[in-house]
Amino acid sequence: MTSSVKRLVVTGSECTGKTTLAAALAARYDVPMAPEFVRGYAAAAGHAIGVDDHWPIARGQVAVQDATVANALRLERPLVIFDTDLLSTVAYAWHYTGQCDPGIEAMARARVADHYLLLDIDVPWITDGVRDRGDQRQHLHTLFRDTLARFGAPFTLISGSWDERFAAAVGNIDALLHQT
Repeated sequence: MTSSVKRLVVTGSECTGKTTLAAALAARYDVPMAPEFVRGYAAAAGHAIGVDDHWPIARGQVAVQDATVANALRLERPLVIFDTDLLSTVAYAWHYTGQCDPGIEAMARARVADHYLLLDIDVPWITDGVRDRGDQRQHLHTLFRDTLARFGAPFTLISGSWDERFAAAVGNIDALLHQT
């Protein structure tokens, strides 16, 4: 998928501030943000996510992102922010079920964004009833990093305090917006 709109993804393991940072960046740059589809899907499903849920999640994530890009084009915005994307779907599929459909991986490969901000796990874990693998943060973080590398996705590791994360993210976005 290509367009004149730059696509930036905020990604990483649970409880790293993805949604908060994505929303703050979207507000700063006055651009549309695609929410993480799986959170709403999981809440509505009422059961543990399994292999049969992977395709509905992937399709839902794609639909949300495509609508967000279309909105950015309509509004003539140069950027969209994605709170996760299909590479997150791939990483979580492997993490939770030990597999990911090759078709989902192919779709993810075809839709690699312009840049990813991989949020580090150097912030406190906060239990919220949805997050369930606090004891596996390092494993999941490594899985995200390795997935980004395996798919050739350009990424920057974002660490530090909330203010340091925001500043680093802004620097990355400013650089992305100045690329031709």
